[in-house]
Amino acid sequence: MPYKFTFDLSELPKFFFNELTILSYQKGMHKTILNTLRDIIIKFKIQEATGLNLSDAVTLLQDLIDLHGINLVQRGKFLETKKRAIFLPHCTRKFMDNRCQAIFDPTVPSYFCKHCSKDCLVSKASRLAEKKGYDFYVVPGGSCIPKIVKRAMYEGAIGIACGEEMKMSGEVLGSMGVAGQAIPLIRNGCANTAFSLETLKKTL
Repeated sequence: MPYKFTFDLSELPKFFFNELTILSYQKGMHKTILNTLRDIIIKFKIQEATGLNLSDAVTLLQDLIDLHGINLVQRGKFLETKKRAIFLPHCTRKFMDNRCQAIFDPTVPSYFCKHCSKDCLVSKASRLAEKKGYDFYVVPGGSCIPKIVKRAMYEGAIGIACGEEMKMSGEVLGSMGVAGQAIPLIRNGCANTAFSLETLKKTL
């Protein structure tokens, strides 16, 4: 959990980040939007919705806008790839103890879902990904991803993580020539983290 704060964006309107990013790129504002984020945060009452202080809210929104912009830029290249993988953080599992039946293979390293809970996000995501022909990994940390990508020679990758970790992994994958799509968490922490399954469906 690279951020020093926790957040929950599940109460924000679904259109918010998409509209904000499109507008900022159309106006050429994505590099300078930090100066106006404070006003946006106040207008959309993001502090109240997330429980973040102003500084943390600015950091979070700046990262999310950057990631969404990168997704837009990388989308065409990503759609041209043939061999793809999806990476989830292990903290998105429903259970973080022995109630989770996923098998961890340290040689990969990844957990492999056994679909023990129908309402588990990992289980739902893995079924969606496998139907679309993606290889699926549930990793203990972002540092595992470049090693897996290099070994299997993936051309495209979808990553689900917090914005800060996603940017670090994205830079490494970009240097390897891998086209990526990022799905930020809508709730972070060391357990019970969450992402939008609808966003994953659209990205797949």
